[in-house]
Amino acid sequence: MKNTSIFERAKRVIPGGVNSPVRAFGAVGGTPPFIKWGCGSRIYDEDGNEYIDLFMSWGPLILGHGRKEVIQKLTEAVLNGTSFGAPTELEVLLAEEIIDSFPSIEMIRFVNSGTEAVMSAIRVARAFTNRKFIVKFEGCYHGHCDSMLVSAGSGALTFGVPSSPGVPEEIAGLTLVLPYNSIEKVRELFSKRGDEIACAIVEPVAGNMGVVLPEDGFLETLREETRRYGSLLIFDEVITGFRISEGGAQGVFNIKPDLTCLGKIIGGGLPVGAYGGRREIMEMVSPAGPVYQAGTLSGNPLAMTAGLETIRILKKENPYKSLEEKTRKLCEEISRILKARGISHTINQMASMFTIFFTSQKVRDLSSAKTSDTKLFSRFFHALLKRGVYLPPSQFEAIFLSTAHTDEDLEKIVKAVEEAIKEL
Repeated sequence: MKNTSIFERAKRVIPGGVNSPVRAFGAVGGTPPFIKWGCGSRIYDEDGNEYIDLFMSWGPLILGHGRKEVIQKLTEAVLNGTSFGAPTELEVLLAEEIIDSFPSIEMIRFVNSGTEAVMSAIRVARAFTNRKFIVKFEGCYHGHCDSMLVSAGSGALTFGVPSSPGVPEEIAGLTLVLPYNSIEKVRELFSKRGDEIACAIVEPVAGNMGVVLPEDGFLETLREETRRYGSLLIFDEVITGFRISEGGAQGVFNIKPDLTCLGKIIGGGLPVGAYGGRREIMEMVSPAGPVYQAGTLSGNPLAMTAGLETIRILKKENPYKSLEEKTRKLCEEISRILKARGISHTINQMASMFTIFFTSQKVRDLSSAKTSDTKLFSRFFHALLKRGVYLPPSQFEAIFLSTAHTDEDLEKIVKAVEEAIKEL
């Protein structure tokens, strides 16, 4: 089997054989397929197996694999040059398109990943407020910078503790960690330490403990408390930006953060990140201001090209309503099958992203998400994989649909779920 032999080779030269941990199938077991190519809603591995792709490169490919207009523009861009390390009009055009869609963003800076965007936004927030403490929420993932690899201490108001070796306790101690969706804890923390807090960062719709929606008043309370104490509110919309609506989660919930982090879809499948917000904050970024941040490949012409074409297509076709309806129907069918078999589950959905949690509890935060039966999910995952349906290889990730997924694809997914459940 070619997949197996490549994986063995990979483990000799790459830590764990992969360049991002979840790809190693550690949460579900087995050997990961090594993908050779993709087209539309499908991907194909080195052994020639075909799969309906339900994670779409973890969200960026809202138009599916190899959308012809995007590929055509990329081909033209490659012929013009792959990198210049100098300004291009493409950066300006993409910035204008994003600012047009996000009223909270008046200026934007492009970087190369979501992690880089978050790291930079936090630095700017600290400089703008002249404070050092930041607030994050359990289960929200904001990349792998030191300040974000932090878990909750023994109490909601304690300093954070490192969740990875290599993160100094002194850095972790500057991050305060609260439960997601806890309005009470937000108010309690800000009432005691609000004057010390530079910013609060949150996934407005969580996608990294599985899909978890904000409850009524949660985001509103965050906006109120940060404004009351002079802290900045940062929305991490790396996943939700242009995914749940043209204006992201802030467009859906009508809340304007001070800073927004973006990625994924704004690069159309190529590596990209961005952070932007109010002009007075962003003008602190070098060379306009004193906060240093730079990157040789920031604003790379290929990523700018793919992102620009993707966003233009989304604005022209406005597929969000139809995508949400398609996703809702799929969730209903999966739930129907699971109920008929007496399998406890909760499905959380927002627009074209959803998660099937194998738990009877309502999933509203990390604690409730962790009640899921991960062993059952692993068996479910492999039962679907061998039937040509590729879920994200972890219980705690989001499933994504794209405009390339057809009604026929959905029918095949439902049939595969029915067969998989019988096997379980």
